Amino acid sequence: MKKLIAYTIGFCLMAGLAFAQVDRTKAPQPAPAREIKIGEYQSITLKNGLQVFVVENRKLPRIQISLQLKNEPVFEGEKAGYVDMAGTLIGTGTKTRTKAQLDEEVDFIGADINTSSSGIFGSSLSKHTNKLLELFTDVLYNPAFAPDEMEKLKTQTLSGLAAGKENPNAIMGNVRRALVYSKQHPYGLATTEESVGKITLEDCKSYYNTYFKPNNAYLILVGDIDFKTAKTLVEKYFGKWAAGEVKNPTYVQPKEPAKTYVAMVDRSSAVQSVVNIAYPVDLKPGTPDAVKARVTNQILGGGFSARLMQNLREKHGYTYGASSSLNADQLVGNFNASASVRNEVTDSAVFQFLYELKRIVGEPVTEEELVAAKAEISGAFGRSLESPQTIASFAVNTAKYKLPKDYYNNYVKAIDAVTLADVQATAKKFIRPDNAHIVVVGKAADVAGKLKQFGEVKYFDSYGEPAAAPTVSSLPAGLTADKVIADYITALGGEKKISELKTIKATAKGSVQGMDLTMVSSKKSDGKYLMELSVAGMGVLQKTVTDGKEVAQQMQGQKIPVDAGLKEMNLFDALIVPELALARMNIKPSLKAVENVEGEEAYVVEYAFPAGGKITNYFSRKSGLKIQSVVYVKTPQGEVSVPYQYQNFKEVNGVKFPHTLIQSMGPMKLKFEMTAAEANVALDDSLFKVQ
Repeated sequence: MKKLIAYTIGFCLMAGLAFAQVDRTKAPQPAPAREIKIGEYQSITLKNGLQVFVVENRKLPRIQISLQLKNEPVFEGEKAGYVDMAGTLIGTGTKTRTKAQLDEEVDFIGADINTSSSGIFGSSLSKHTNKLLELFTDVLYNPAFAPDEMEKLKTQTLSGLAAGKENPNAIMGNVRRALVYSKQHPYGLATTEESVGKITLEDCKSYYNTYFKPNNAYLILVGDIDFKTAKTLVEKYFGKWAAGEVKNPTYVQPKEPAKTYVAMVDRSSAVQSVVNIAYPVDLKPGTPDAVKARVTNQILGGGFSARLMQNLREKHGYTYGASSSLNADQLVGNFNASASVRNEVTDSAVFQFLYELKRIVGEPVTEEELVAAKAEISGAFGRSLESPQTIASFAVNTAKYKLPKDYYNNYVKAIDAVTLADVQATAKKFIRPDNAHIVVVGKAADVAGKLKQFGEVKYFDSYGEPAAAPTVSSLPAGLTADKVIADYITALGGEKKISELKTIKATAKGSVQGMDLTMVSSKKSDGKYLMELSVAGMGVLQKTVTDGKEVAQQMQGQKIPVDAGLKEMNLFDALIVPELALARMNIKPSLKAVENVEGEEAYVVEYAFPAGGKITNYFSRKSGLKIQSVVYVKTPQGEVSVPYQYQNFKEVNGVKFPHTLIQSMGPMKLKFEMTAAEANVALDDSLFKVQ
């Protein structure tokens, strides 16, 4: 399992080489502003209030149809999640077609139809436009809301929530929204297991019946169709759709905190922190401030050449990416700046974030920064015009936000008109380092104390509810690292039972990003070891082998250099129970503390290797078993820490081995379940030949 370190390192090296091809610390010279010509669209409003936009584009014989609701977000209260569920259920069959029948008819014409709480999207070849509209409107007018589909959706939702519990970025999103907007605002709510349990089929039907009205929707047709044909089809398929009253509620405007503080979400097994600095702003789309804010944020954190990236990544090496956004919204806008950083530099990263926020408020930006930011924004805007969908979105935005008809035609001119003084005035208005939520998802034991310099540290759970600060016991008097390790050996089954294991072969299954993985490892008691990691359909991805003295590693058939530190760790890990060889390998264990690991107290024992490597192990205070390790490896990009969790211990020939292994790779969790384990099977020494 730990040989996946090499894969992580290899990925980092490849990423580093990719960045090394171009000197990205120097922005390219901006080209002169060019004339922007935006494609045409035509519109019509039906008698029932449906606003229709048509963008003709004959490049491909395809048609796209999109229905977008106008209403403001709905406050879901204790049933958070029902709006999204309603949107999904609309597409799971109609009163005339089961889900299977609907899917079959859609597939037969090579079409797509997708539904959500904000509308319906469909696409097909233009020769099937009539059939697409028939299916599209059947979904729109006649959703079945079948109880069995509701139960399936609830199960899927709960499964997704379970996976999200382990994702620090998902946790960050939940907590940030709750704190920035409050749970009395629709933007501040998150779907939970509890809220899913309260959602009924009637809630979903009520949402559909209330908001799916023609006078509450835009209909957009893009592609191989002319306005006359589109008008005829729209009248035919949507003209009899009955209008109805739709009321938009009003919400209290969220306020920024009176003073900056730290919102700490403890993840005791984390080796890095997800940091987010956020607060609400009163910034509406289409206003002069929105254009100036776009330029200001581009300089602060809008790209690779922006200040945050240049500071936190290029200058200090704290992260692979740091960025910010200053978002306009009809209800309430927001500012947020974020990065994922190592535990040991979390406080330093927060300091640099706040430094850059204060700097852009207190000091004028340079002419060079302003020119580069304008060029990047204008260039991206120009490239977006290549898509007819962009023209359609401009049409909808113009209607939705009541923008001037020439707003987008003059957008580049508006960007170009922003001055140095505008940027500083905008920064003073919207950048508020003294009134921010500093949300940190990470290991509180490592980072919370150092974060007190930025304000009061308050603790929250994964959904933004106040929580108690984590507490752990003190180390018992007289306890030593040797005693913790001896208790671990006993918990496994004892040294005698371990000594009876001459070989062990194990197979484990896992998956990542939809790919099925198989890991087969074979060990002999004299330190010989072979591990092969295979990907379904691709063969062996990674291989590690040692004959007890030398180590070789391969990635996709290519040899990977193994330095002294990595070799030492591989030789240690090759042993059936490595802790029995600590003294022989001159590895020094030291007892550090008691810490909380996923709700369980554990003794922290650090192994210091002669070549400079380090492994921090966590032994359950209750069971004595090793429940987590963090391996530290030096790479050209700096020290990399890779955490492993060990769960589901079962006996193999009287010795306990973890049958669930979880490796964290950034926000991603790679989970392996052991499917087979055999002890004392014949393993020929030829398997362990190092070449």
